[in-house]
Amino acid sequence: MQNLTLTWQSAGGTAVALYGGAYVAARVRKPSLSALLREAGTLLALFALWQLVGHLSVMSADHALDRASWIHRIELAIGLPDEASWQAAITPYPVLVRLSNYYYAVMHFAVMLAVLLWVFLRHRERYAWVRNTVVITTAICLFVQFIPVAPPRMLPQNGFVDVAAEYGQSVYGGAVGGVVVADQLSAMPSVHVAWCVLAAVAVIRVSPSPFRWVMLLHPVLTVAVVVVTANHFWADGIVAVAILFFAYTVLALVARRRGRISSVDTVDAEKARPRQDAKVQSKQVT
Repeated sequence: MQNLTLTWQSAGGTAVALYGGAYVAARVRKPSLSALLREAGTLLALFALWQLVGHLSVMSADHALDRASWIHRIELAIGLPDEASWQAAITPYPVLVRLSNYYYAVMHFAVMLAVLLWVFLRHRERYAWVRNTVVITTAICLFVQFIPVAPPRMLPQNGFVDVAAEYGQSVYGGAVGGVVVADQLSAMPSVHVAWCVLAAVAVIRVSPSPFRWVMLLHPVLTVAVVVVTANHFWADGIVAVAILFFAYTVLALVARRRGRISSVDTVDAEKARPRQDAKVQSKQVT
């Protein structure tokens, strides 16, 4: 399968080009085009940073595999379903395996891009909320990912299979000289899960359409896909959703604080208005 995932170099270069286009559009007084190019550049810059984090990992693959094994043991100990059994349920069906690999490779970035573009063009007043949620959530995920954790597919001894590699659909490089490529060791938390839930929440909250609930299929399918392809543990998704809710909390607190400040300013202005009116009347009498 052709690698449809941009490298950090290509994503970063495209982001710079988009920022340049935004500057030119602003200079020729095309504010809408400038804003669109700037926001697209921001999204690609975040994606480039996400890709780069994996390459900056300096901790050994052995420790990443140990952490993955530990996560799997803890999940089983607390009674979560074994991801290996979920994967085993679909491996007899090649069509499902191929579709799962394709969904994992393509829909993650494509759906988020489509949602951001839709909100920007059709619901501009809600765009900042969606965009800021993406930025905060992704930034925290990237910070956590500096501690490398291997995906389940790197634990064949635990019953997992790298189905993407078996079907020639892997978007990752393999091992180089027996050393696992670093960008595969950023499984915890799952940005795939964080973004799919974020996209669904954005559509449900912003759209007035009764069909907006169909968007719930995206996180359901994504969670199923990342598990059956052995790219993530349940824990990776749980931590990602917790980070997303933290981002929502931060934005809500900021909005509340701004609302209070705005209310105080309004009250002060109302208090000052009678004094100003009295001064005007006094001058008129004089």
